[in-house]
Amino acid sequence: ARLQRTYAQEIKDLYYFYLDEKTRARLNKMGRFQRAFVLLAWLFKSLLTKLSPGRRVALLVACIFTVLGKTGFGIDALGFNLNHDLRPWGFIVLLIVLMLELKDKLVAKDEIQIARQVQVMLFPRSHPTLPGWSVWSISRPANDVGGDLIDYVELDGFRHAVVLGDVAGKGLGASLLSAQLQATLRALAVHAPSLDDLAARVNETMLRDGISNRFATLFYAELQHDSGSVRYVNAGHNPALAIRGSRVDRLGASSLPLGMLEGAEYEEAALHLDPGETLLIYSDGVTEAEDIESREFGIERLEALAPQLRNVDPETAGHRVLAEIDTFLDGLRPADDLSMVIVRRHDA
Repeated sequence: ARLQRTYAQEIKDLYYFYLDEKTRARLNKMGRFQRAFVLLAWLFKSLLTKLSPGRRVALLVACIFTVLGKTGFGIDALGFNLNHDLRPWGFIVLLIVLMLELKDKLVAKDEIQIARQVQVMLFPRSHPTLPGWSVWSISRPANDVGGDLIDYVELDGFRHAVVLGDVAGKGLGASLLSAQLQATLRALAVHAPSLDDLAARVNETMLRDGISNRFATLFYAELQHDSGSVRYVNAGHNPALAIRGSRVDRLGASSLPLGMLEGAEYEEAALHLDPGETLLIYSDGVTEAEDIESREFGIERLEALAPQLRNVDPETAGHRVLAEIDTFLDGLRPADDLSMVIVRRHDA
């Protein structure tokens, strides 16, 4: 059953990789049998367009040889006849194309592994020890490198910032923009007069120096040592959850993501956590994790876990959330980066 689910996930990945959203919408409007034939044709066409011209021709030749199979010709008057089976040649050409594509993938994978090592070095190597607070975090990229950002910034002897950002997209491009976002935040956070001003400056920097049509969501929380005071700004990010006793409060977004609109305004907010209360910050990879039937994990399931997250340390709470997501996925690979920061207030 697990192998079957793995194959189902691989086929689903192919479907979403080779067909864009517009094409998938057109397919959904077709009848069952028409959709099957058109799907194969469009997949093959998309495959060809992703190959280099030389390999495209080689693949077409391999297909022609395979279809023709055994062929022959001759001139009876001269007693000349030639019969030849082209299928082995088609297989050889196809194998060569596959080897070339695999070579390119392995070379790129080595480079991505180096990028992954750099990204890991940029992530915090340990969780901060703060008076009155316990902090834990985790990030699981969907690919070898991801676009989620987790960071801790020491502002002064009395304040610490915890950051969770999510750059649109996945892979190497998202990871590069994530590194830029991290560097910008670290450079501006200490001297920013307010969190709304900080978010506005980061937004301007991303619009000026970032990648076109790429944006990032951000939840930035500033913890006051030895107290339960929390100031935060939510720039288009998923609502963080403040788990208090018998209730759960959503800390929703009050503004647009960073890098989306010039002159966007951001709003600082505040809350107070009593000892034993928890703040759960997460990326959309948590709530948008999909099972084999394309059902999302959802924020409701996450909120339903709140009773299990009370009265435990952040690391235990985090592993309980991860276990619930893994059970929901039932062996499927997450389609998006999955990150969490969990902050728990305790007596100073």
